[in-house]
Amino acid sequence: MGKGKADLSATASRVDGGCRPGQGAIAAAAMLIAVSLSACTRPTGDFDRARPSVIHDRVMPAAGDEAARLRGDPVSKFNYTNDEKLMRNRGWTLIRPPWTKDWIGGTMVELSRTRVLPEVEGRVPPDLYLIYLRSDKFQSSDARYDKIAADASGDAELVMPFCEVALRVRAADDERLRVLQNKPVKSEETYDGAKARVWENRVMIKWVGQALRYRIIAYKKALDGLEIETPTRDRVWKVNNAIRELEGQVRIAEAGCDPEKRYGDDKPVRRSRIYTGWGTERAPVVK
Repeated sequence: MGKGKADLSATASRVDGGCRPGQGAIAAAAMLIAVSLSACTRPTGDFDRARPSVIHDRVMPAAGDEAARLRGDPVSKFNYTNDEKLMRNRGWTLIRPPWTKDWIGGTMVELSRTRVLPEVEGRVPPDLYLIYLRSDKFQSSDARYDKIAADASGDAELVMPFCEVALRVRAADDERLRVLQNKPVKSEETYDGAKARVWENRVMIKWVGQALRYRIIAYKKALDGLEIETPTRDRVWKVNNAIRELEGQVRIAEAGCDPEKRYGDDKPVRRSRIYTGWGTERAPVVK
């Protein structure tokens, strides 16, 4: 195969993709169709789990793949592994709006999940969560505080199960790239498909970290609003504690699900030059 193997380390970078004449119109048409189809957010069932849907599972992803190709993003035709499917299923609960009836945020997420829009652009507007809490669904002001605490704690509990699968996917991707580098590949489609799948998996992990950070913003904005609108003496600490717990888990997700890098890479401390030849660095006295 004519491709060099040295570029395997650049799988996370974008693939150059120039549009041929007419492709812009095709992309616009695909996006228009997808937006029309996503007028309803992805349907959910018991416990707000996603329900199967032909439109959301087949039609929109097909339009999204075409849109991704036209904007130059890698697209893999490979079948998903069991862990890749599980990672996406668990990740969906963390990237969707915390309020599942949020039509605006749900539409943004669905367009990004199906790749009609770039994944990391599926941002949920953080102000909508407070609007939801102000609705007449909550008859008690304390219940609104309890809802924030419950949602933040629930999110925190879901991060590590997602990360456990994400780490297995990353390990499989490393093995995939190792095999790709050490064995002859018969077709360019296989070569590009493998690199594209690694790119897709990494973007998914990054998206979850970003989505959780926006949830924290939404929870804090909601708490600030409630403290002014319906002050309370015994609920604020509970909510703040739940948000702090979530922040700790989010740092892990943002570090690529590596718990050891949740505070960033520790760099070795450099010795000051004034200590050179002093103290214990001086050769011991010979008597």
